[in-house]
Amino acid sequence: MRITSVISKWQPLKYFGITVGCLIAACSINLFVVPGHLLTGGVTGIAMIFYYMAGLPIGLQTFIYNVPLLIASYKLLGKNYTIDVVIGTVVFSFCLDATKFLNTYAPLEDLMLASIYGGVFNGIGYGLVFRMNGSTGGFDILGAIIKKYYSMNMGAAIFAFNCVIVSIAGFLFGIEPAMFTLVCMYVNSHVTDKVIAGLNRRKAVLIVSEKSKEIAEGIMSDVKRGVTFLHGQGGFSGSERNVIMVVVSLTEIAKLKIIVNTIDKNAFLIIMSASEVMGRGFTRPRRTKEIRAEDRLSPEVEEKIQKALHSTD
Repeated sequence: MRITSVISKWQPLKYFGITVGCLIAACSINLFVVPGHLLTGGVTGIAMIFYYMAGLPIGLQTFIYNVPLLIASYKLLGKNYTIDVVIGTVVFSFCLDATKFLNTYAPLEDLMLASIYGGVFNGIGYGLVFRMNGSTGGFDILGAIIKKYYSMNMGAAIFAFNCVIVSIAGFLFGIEPAMFTLVCMYVNSHVTDKVIAGLNRRKAVLIVSEKSKEIAEGIMSDVKRGVTFLHGQGGFSGSERNVIMVVVSLTEIAKLKIIVNTIDKNAFLIIMSASEVMGRGFTRPRRTKEIRAEDRLSPEVEEKIQKALHSTD
């Protein structure tokens, strides 16, 4: 997923990525969610309720319902935030109605499978949009406004809105579709988080041992990873010792454990997931072709970065 962090700053490819994400999400809704009479979260979920009741186009409704939210976004959150939201909203609304014909090609009749796969592909689409620093509007705008002015958690606010939608769905269409809608929303949220975090997952390891120097040498020679010594002090004993911090890939965890266990069977290990790692041996930050004025660094910081880059070449 490293390339997405580069394209997200380059405007033409950024908007291409947003378009692809919107198309995937729209296809998922029309292939899995609508044929199963399920709902999604946000403004689109409200539009789907009226689609089931009166046959009103989902995409057109989504756009209309977003108009007052976009106006509020422009006034309360600023022009720069709103521009990207407008683009995502227009593209997503268009894709929803443009792919409506997929309703007749629904591949699944089982509601559980439809809710799972609908959530998976929805999550991939939304995750790609968010990965490009875009948005499809709707409750994301409400969540951002609430977070800015009322200091509430954005995720909690959006979850509360979605709970209202599910409750309405349960009242109108029965408890079963509402329950499967919850499954779809959960899978959607989980996959979205995974896509946003990226697939470049690593493990960060902390090692506490009296033989930290020997373990560090073993890791550097056999695993070929650099290590960092952190200062540590025992809470009970008060003795000082070095704590090893190292980042490795998933396939290197087993070898690292063998090294540590061979040198010191009493060593204390903490293995943590690192969603994205940048730096020598993993990834390297790259300069982008376009940087917005508000994102530009000061000349002093820019000079320091240039010196650091030249010193590592």
